[in-house]
Amino acid sequence: MAFVFGFLRPCRHHLSPELHARWSEHLCGLCLTLRDEAGQLARATTHVDALVVSVLAEAQGVGGRRRAGPCPLRGMRAAPVVVGVGARLAASTALLLASDAVADHVADGDGPFARHPAALAGSRVATTWSRAGSRTASGVGFDPADLLAVPARQREAESGLVVGLESVTAPTEAAVGSALAHTATLAGRPENAEPLDEAGRLLGRLAHLLDAVADLDDDAAHGRWNPLAATGTSRAIALDRCRDAVAGIRAALRRVSFAREGATARKLAHQLLVHEAGRAVERTAAGVGGSGHSARTARSSPSWVTNGPFVPFVPFGPATAGTTTAGAGTTTGAEPPERPLPPWDPSAPTDPADEPGDDPGPDDEAPERPSHPPRGLLGGCAAAAGLCCTGQLCCSDEFVGPWSGRPRNAWCGSCADTCSCGCDCCDCCSDGDGCCDCCDCS
Repeated sequence: MAFVFGFLRPCRHHLSPELHARWSEHLCGLCLTLRDEAGQLARATTHVDALVVSVLAEAQGVGGRRRAGPCPLRGMRAAPVVVGVGARLAASTALLLASDAVADHVADGDGPFARHPAALAGSRVATTWSRAGSRTASGVGFDPADLLAVPARQREAESGLVVGLESVTAPTEAAVGSALAHTATLAGRPENAEPLDEAGRLLGRLAHLLDAVADLDDDAAHGRWNPLAATGTSRAIALDRCRDAVAGIRAALRRVSFAREGATARKLAHQLLVHEAGRAVERTAAGVGGSGHSARTARSSPSWVTNGPFVPFVPFGPATAGTTTAGAGTTTGAEPPERPLPPWDPSAPTDPADEPGDDPGPDDEAPERPSHPPRGLLGGCAAAAGLCCTGQLCCSDEFVGPWSGRPRNAWCGSCADTCSCGCDCCDCCSDGDGCCDCCDCS
């Protein structure tokens, strides 16, 4: 099993234009940080879940921005991107988790790694990424011991030396928890370390269990080890634990003290860790419910496969939205209605950022989706070639017109056809935290 997980896949139908723009800034910032820290190939390790680290760091007042030059994945447009220690911590996490994933696939002889030349190349890539991730982690004062220990601890679990589902998911929980908790250290907010570690552990558990649920039939067919089969845990029980994990993340975030200047990032973190995590659980449940077949089509594949240079994430037309991705083998069906999460405990401490006046009210107008200046003939032709070569014309939800500079719908497939557009039950749910106190939405 791979530990690089990518199940948080927001799209413009779930995020306000402001939050979607901020999401894109973090995505591009992580990609460019990976390039700066470990070379061009490392950009293939960009994946959505690592962005949570960068977003949480910014929400606590850490990080900055710079203007990045034109990129084919942005339709050859310049754009602001997130930089700083938060982006570097996210990059180290992405590199180390991707290294673990590649090493795990090499050890199992999966897919292209079944042949010796490919396995040898994969081992070298995994080693390179591991060293680069450790070097980057040291640069931001992060001890990567928990992340580096994941493969060995997982092999120990698979060998039968430990029993119980909690023991199997513990390595992933510890790795993700330590990464999220370190954002509190970077921000100089030690009081946040404990709730962020708890949220990270629950996020790691959620990722591991969703992967196990989706892979159960396929692992059985190929004789591979699966934590649910090994521990005698049913899919229903695993999914219930996933829902409990989402509720726990939600409660843990309420104990985190965010910076007021990081209000937008706090809203984005809430959307990713609560709303999108809940959607991921229900997507996986829908993919296996009643059919008895493998749910690989409902899960997000390891980012080092789906987010490489041939199937990129597209900030202005997000492939992260659950769209059909050509050549990646990942197709997501329509999402089911959201399952409401348990109500808040009134006695739980609240987030200082939830005080009145911090968040925009439901009557505030959302910013319009940005358009860009039109291009000339030659510039538009170059941008069109880039859109075509990167698959954005047909495989993204939306792209920027190469000549007009206006958002355009993709030629085939649309996020609007595969996600519950406008599914938030009230306007405040799409704008930030605290919404679930006033309406019944997940």
